[in-house]
Amino acid sequence: MDVLRCKERILSDDYADGVIDFPIERLIREGDDVCYIPLDERFSVAYLNRNMAPDLEESAFQYQYVPKLYGLMQTEGEDGAGQQIFDPSALVSSGIKQLQGPPLNLRGQGVILAFIDTGIEYTNPAFQNEYGESRILAIWDQTDQSGNPPEGFYFGSEYTKEDINEALRSDRPREVVAVSDVLRHGTIMAGIAAGSSVDGGSTYQGAAPEAEIVVVKLKEAKPYLREYYFIPGGTPAYEETDIMLGIAYANRFAEEFRRPVVICLGVGTNMGDHAGNSVLGRYMDRVALQRSRALLVCGGNEGIAGHHFAGQLGAQAVNGNSRDVEIRVGERERGFLLEFWGNATDTYNIGLRSPGGETIPGIRLGVDQKNTYRFVFEDTEVAIQSTLVESGSGSQFILFRFTAPTPGIWTIQVRAEGEIYNGRFHMWLPIHQFLSSETIFLEASPDTTLTEPANGEEIMSITTYNHVNNSFFLESGRGYTREDKIKPELAAPGVNVPTLYGNRTGSSLAVAMAAGGVAQFMQWAVVEGNSPLADTREVRNYFIKGARRMNALDYPNREWGYGVLDVYGVFLELSGNRRVNL
Repeated sequence: MDVLRCKERILSDDYADGVIDFPIERLIREGDDVCYIPLDERFSVAYLNRNMAPDLEESAFQYQYVPKLYGLMQTEGEDGAGQQIFDPSALVSSGIKQLQGPPLNLRGQGVILAFIDTGIEYTNPAFQNEYGESRILAIWDQTDQSGNPPEGFYFGSEYTKEDINEALRSDRPREVVAVSDVLRHGTIMAGIAAGSSVDGGSTYQGAAPEAEIVVVKLKEAKPYLREYYFIPGGTPAYEETDIMLGIAYANRFAEEFRRPVVICLGVGTNMGDHAGNSVLGRYMDRVALQRSRALLVCGGNEGIAGHHFAGQLGAQAVNGNSRDVEIRVGERERGFLLEFWGNATDTYNIGLRSPGGETIPGIRLGVDQKNTYRFVFEDTEVAIQSTLVESGSGSQFILFRFTAPTPGIWTIQVRAEGEIYNGRFHMWLPIHQFLSSETIFLEASPDTTLTEPANGEEIMSITTYNHVNNSFFLESGRGYTREDKIKPELAAPGVNVPTLYGNRTGSSLAVAMAAGGVAQFMQWAVVEGNSPLADTREVRNYFIKGARRMNALDYPNREWGYGVLDVYGVFLELSGNRRVNL
């Protein structure tokens, strides 16, 4: 493929991005206006002229191929340049601090921690060793087109450790390496997981302060996708395709440097079947099962957002064969998407009532069907697309797209069509960052609110708790998956956690803490040869065994998974010593 032409397609809003999970090269004909980047023998990211691409207005029919958009998973924090005296209590409660010194001295040495996020402030001393040299192996800045892209990726600029060290020696480092992190989200995560011992640890220290770091700075989603998904202006949103490319880039370092790689993801979305079948989730599962890899994902902050509805039809349901689902739409809501996922054995009939009382009678949705309704008095358009068997999940899927919705209570009338075999259905609104106002389900459920791809089968999913008082963070996403598979695995500190920029809260902090702990384990297992073929499944099960549990709770459960992150507890289990739980 022509590199320059491919780069133009990748960056142009005139080209549609897509995820392909079959050998795309067999379908491309000479002269086709398309380019693609293979991720492995199955998955590729493709870029096709939008005049030739399938219409987004029929996206439910090719749901798994249209990129989903992901948001950042930090909820709040206080501005500042860190603490006067660093508080290590989160590291202690996670069993991380206890292992950094003798006899094990687990500080992430020989391990690579990778972050696919908003970039990194590479000039911060927390990412340098005692000699002032960078611990960052490489940065791929997808937003910077001034340099050379990584081999095989066609866009962005790659900066090596040598480039970064040259920048650190310069009076004007940004002229050598232009990478920055305006949002600080990626820098905060990298600091928690892998921050150096600044001032001997009195000013700051991360979980794995001797690990090396790989960073992918994600580019913003293309305008056509932001418009389709009604993303509010100024809200960060990242494409599934770019995240997958970032994971593929980070994964290369395991073979190139022959070191274990721990990949940490602090973004999430409510789009997807919440059963582990998202394209990103399936791709991450494949990488997770490779030797010397560990992949961790945050569980999101949607627990009490009011964006999930769980319904039941049939003999066991109070309402029998019908259920009215009420959504309160806030003022100035420009539009939003709503997803309905039902069991494949059941068929549903959907009706709609506007705040003003206009009603669309129930319609039986066919195999691949689209209906668009314009309300006379509401000045609202609702497009409803359905597919009886969505190809990625095998479930019935209905996609609602509300344009200029009237504020007030909208009612979706769900009816069973024919025999009911299961009767369960779920609906999700977008994550709270992607809604411009208080748009919620009036009877929302806090369960099954892990953001994607935390429902993936093989990856480690981390929820959030407050380590100071051992309470679960109410906003944290909760399991299980839509098909009742046990997720998350663990809870980690993520409330008022000390960072390089003051205290912060959110599930991205919890997964960064857990990733640092996994880097410690990978040093012992792979670098030191105690279990040189470890993969995510092995690591996950060791961490489940070592998890700290409270006697008052039953495990596993929807909030805590199998318990609280305790890396020291893992090594107690390995040594044959069992701790007394709280």
